[in-house]
Amino acid sequence: MSIFILNNELLFPPVQLAEPDGLLAVGGDLSTERLLLAYRQGIFPWYEGQHILWWCPDPRFVLFPEELKESKSMRQLFKKKAFDFRIDYAFAEVIANCKTISRRGQESTWITDEVKSAYIRLHEAGYAHSAEAWLDGELVGGLYGIRMGKVFFGESMFSKASNASKYAFIQFVNRLKEDGVTLIDCQVYTEHLESLGARMIPRSDFTSMLERLISK
Repeated sequence: MSIFILNNELLFPPVQLAEPDGLLAVGGDLSTERLLLAYRQGIFPWYEGQHILWWCPDPRFVLFPEELKESKSMRQLFKKKAFDFRIDYAFAEVIANCKTISRRGQESTWITDEVKSAYIRLHEAGYAHSAEAWLDGELVGGLYGIRMGKVFFGESMFSKASNASKYAFIQFVNRLKEDGVTLIDCQVYTEHLESLGARMIPRSDFTSMLERLISK
């Protein structure tokens, strides 16, 4: 097992050299420049303890917007306008909720204070965005991620009310589709996103798409 150790140089090893579980490198930093370079190559960070781990799993879990599945019950919620949908209204609040929400099978979160600050900087630079579901003036669900070219890289989501995050996700995917986004990165498998139409594709296909869909 050989894991690459990153230094101050803005460089990642080829993703084909990742371990079978997708682990590619450790170390480096969460500067805006390094994060954008990572996403452009299909690499994303994940903390374990005090260490930044960089991943590029194979296969890759993605959603093509035209394959989005909307259940009859969700269409009823949209018809009733069950939630107030907003984009980038409260980015910092969304990531704070993703950081603190309890998740089944997880004792802690990978979203450290350093991660939170890094993605807020990306938001201020125009790359990171949040999609939000509000109810009676309260933020009750949402997600955040990175937009580069025609790709949206989903990072994390939370829900404090039934179907709130799903409502925000579907609305956001449809908005992204209208705006020309053709690929949504979901990173790793979840049953929840599979029910919405996400599926696995080979990593080689994923990285080839990034080269085409993210302008130089």
